[in-house]
Amino acid sequence: MTDDWRKDRIGSALRGENPTVLRRLEAGFAVIGDVQFLPGYCVLLADDPQVERLTDLPRSRRLAFLSSMDQLGEAVERASRKSDPGFRRVNLEILGNTDAMLHAHVWPRFEWEPAHLVGRPVWLYPAENWRDGRFALGPRHDKLRSSIADELDGLRQDA
Repeated sequence: MTDDWRKDRIGSALRGENPTVLRRLEAGFAVIGDVQFLPGYCVLLADDPQVERLTDLPRSRRLAFLSSMDQLGEAVERASRKSDPGFRRVNLEILGNTDAMLHAHVWPRFEWEPAHLVGRPVWLYPAENWRDGRFALGPRHDKLRSSIADELDGLRQDA
């Protein structure tokens, strides 16, 4: 499989070709991030590539998207708490300034982060972190990836 899925993340998820998809949720796709400088970073992708912002959705779908974001956030929190004793919290963000498609970032945060960044937005990390091969998603993240997917399955059963 080539990296063509990166050019159309939602379309490739709908076609079953996006290798980062963890689970299909009610209002989108839970995917693990391409970069893992904060291990467990995930994104919720809306399931319609034409939707650019939350307000493009009717209220019932907005609420479903926010509920799916909450579900992914809780799964990342549970998996991160189990895998890293330095886990602090999860940050949830809907931005859309760079990629004009509705998506939400789910960032686990840790005590071991640099002191000048630990209490600040993730976007203040050096830009190189998004391109540095040391942080690229890879097989070493398989256990964490499985843990997040298992937590999503458990939350679905609890609902």
